[in-house]
Amino acid sequence: MLGTIRAFWNDQRGIAMILVAIMLPVIIGFALLAVDMSRANSLHNDLQKGIDALALATAAELDGRADSITRAELAKTTLLTNTTKFSTSDDPASNVHTLAVADVTVKYLTGIPADDSIGLNAAGVDANGHDWSSTDPKAVTFSLVTVNPSGDGDGAGSFATIFPASFIGSNGTFDIRPQAVAGFVQSICETVPIFMCNPFETTDPLTSKTIQQAFASGDTYSREFRILKVDSNPGPGNFGLLENGLTSIQEGMAKGTAGTCYSRTSLTTKTGVTLGQVNTGLNVRFDLYQGSLKNNKDLGYRPASNVRKGASKNSNCNKFDVATDGSALPLPDGTGYSSTTGMTLPIALNSFWTAYWAANHKNAAYPNLPATTDPLKRNVPASRYDVYNYEIAAGIVGDKSKGPSNEVGTPSCYKGDLTKADPSRRLMNMAIIDCKANQAKLNGHTAVKPDGYASVFLNNPIQKQNPNDEDNPEGTGAEKAISLEIVDVDGGFANNTLVDKAFRNEAQLYR
Repeated sequence: MLGTIRAFWNDQRGIAMILVAIMLPVIIGFALLAVDMSRANSLHNDLQKGIDALALATAAELDGRADSITRAELAKTTLLTNTTKFSTSDDPASNVHTLAVADVTVKYLTGIPADDSIGLNAAGVDANGHDWSSTDPKAVTFSLVTVNPSGDGDGAGSFATIFPASFIGSNGTFDIRPQAVAGFVQSICETVPIFMCNPFETTDPLTSKTIQQAFASGDTYSREFRILKVDSNPGPGNFGLLENGLTSIQEGMAKGTAGTCYSRTSLTTKTGVTLGQVNTGLNVRFDLYQGSLKNNKDLGYRPASNVRKGASKNSNCNKFDVATDGSALPLPDGTGYSSTTGMTLPIALNSFWTAYWAANHKNAAYPNLPATTDPLKRNVPASRYDVYNYEIAAGIVGDKSKGPSNEVGTPSCYKGDLTKADPSRRLMNMAIIDCKANQAKLNGHTAVKPDGYASVFLNNPIQKQNPNDEDNPEGTGAEKAISLEIVDVDGGFANNTLVDKAFRNEAQLYR
């Protein structure tokens, strides 16, 4: 009997079957886990693509306008009407789950941590406790999208396992919670490489206005703005130079480009502006080719299609001389000029235009033109830009002024293709900076956030203070102020002509 037992104990036949029986559940379990992990990875990838797209769509609306968050929310609900199958755990009838509004949390942020290793929770609070979220539509530039926890196990990120998790005390599901962060990036590429100090900035927050607020309230319309370069302590009525990608500032002023694109949120100032180059560059728009620009044929240096400027009979293609006998008149200067703000009063009466019209249009009576470009559409006198455009539209640019000047507004000095003359050549885009608030940053090579951008109209050519210096227009002789009108601004209050033409709006993923 003992021998039989000993023989059975030592008998190894069938041992493989026992080992297989023991290991089979483990093998099957690992196989199921592998399948589950593959499915989970696939679901995570699908969800990540979905919220990446959602983050980009919402961030693309965060352009700093008053309705940016409203538009971002509309983009969110519109995008989430798509029926993409992300999960099969919630609806026994249809056996599908779409990524819905309830499945995600979207927060709008003013910024994100510089270090990607610092995480953000769904509320926009980072691991250091800093809350980046905001409800200010003009302050937010990032969209944070997080998939919500499923709660009852039927959310978009809820994953139903094949592995029999009930054996280890689980309900057979777990959450997948990807996150995405996208940001709005706006840049402007068609702008001259100078900035203008905000004429509506004051030291009192109760009275200070952004350039957009001033435009929206009609305060910019028909005023003449005069800007001069100063070496230190710039303020309203001054301009300065920006870092650029040009070999010649003259080129940038003539062509209306800085040779690079500027970020909407950051500019770098520059010292050493050569005023002669700024002004001779601007004057090509009036069919004046001074200094090294004589007889230029470059298309980028073409004139506007209306270059009337009140020139005397002594003016020529290389030298501008103002008629003082009344036989030709430039667009009139404003009244009530304030050196504190660098601007005049708005045009108050239609009689402002009487002398200009009679001198330049055969003694005709001024036709009381409407204020076409007034953002408030008021019944007020036309601006200089309105009159300029009317002369072109009415075909009276070629009218001769009184003698002996006999000036016409059609260009004749440009040596290139004059059919390329363009009405918009007297418009240029320019950065506006709060110079009082940023005074310490404006003397060169310091980043500063612009108040905004404006489309400005050049009223008249720029001259030297001393007429004798006109023989050396690119020299260092003191300049008269650059005379401008503000035609449009960026932002939600504007006519949006500048934005449509000049700005590049992009959204990009950061996390």
